[in-house]
Amino acid sequence: MTGFDRFLMVDWSGGNDAGPRPRKDAIWIGETGPEGEAEPLYQRNRRMAEETLANGIEAALVSGERLFIGCDFPFGYPAGFAEALTGRADPLEVWGWLADRVEDAPRANNRFDVAGGINRALGGGRGPFWGNALKRDIPGLPRTKAGYANPFPERRACEVQGKGTFTCWQLAGAGAVGSQVIMGLPVLERLRRRFAGQVSIWPYEALDRPVAFVEIWPGLINDAVLRATGPGDIRDAVQVRLLARALADTAPQRLRDMLSVEAPEEGWILGLGTESELMGSLAA
Repeated sequence: MTGFDRFLMVDWSGGNDAGPRPRKDAIWIGETGPEGEAEPLYQRNRRMAEETLANGIEAALVSGERLFIGCDFPFGYPAGFAEALTGRADPLEVWGWLADRVEDAPRANNRFDVAGGINRALGGGRGPFWGNALKRDIPGLPRTKAGYANPFPERRACEVQGKGTFTCWQLAGAGAVGSQVIMGLPVLERLRRRFAGQVSIWPYEALDRPVAFVEIWPGLINDAVLRATGPGDIRDAVQVRLLARALADTAPQRLRDMLSVEAPEEGWILGLGTESELMGSLAA
């Protein structure tokens, strides 16, 4: 695997269209390439973000660049879930399963219904997912953790290690990473299908193609983000800008070391355990 020429970092959202005015808790894309650092892009919904990423991939393929796309949501679920859901212990089967079932429009999606269906099939209607932000009840999907029962581990191994991470089973409320996963994986799967043979998924596949999709978590550089966020700044924009810069400034061999991870089912968070190193590059 050779080094990367361009880094795109994506701060994701599982919610609906965030409107035309840049705001927090929406989708932001930070970019660093051979020409330097770009201003973070605000994306009001996932359709817009998907096309922005597709355009970036097309441009990289035309120019011959190697493109690193980091997304801040889990690429896999805790052990046992993939096989229970799809019959195979292959996380990419889950990507395809969700892409074939999730319906996503800018102002509405069916993520809670999909989660309720999974709960009814795998957890007797009490788990593994919980949290419902809709006014209507979803059969099999608990609104809170009261009465909740999870047949799978609560966290992946990397989340046990990573302080401040959230469980992928939570769909509503503060830290609702679960909604980001359900709404994010179908987007990546569609891009993977659209650019068949050109995209590798870390850490499940060898990174020997022009484009790599990699799981990231900007929380790893939280201290640096706090220092760099001034009055009026949107933290989401700051963190994708800084993480893109930190990875672009990482020596290719060191980045290869960070990417040398064995997590064939659950996936992993890039850079976990190297927080000080990443933030140190930003302070230099």
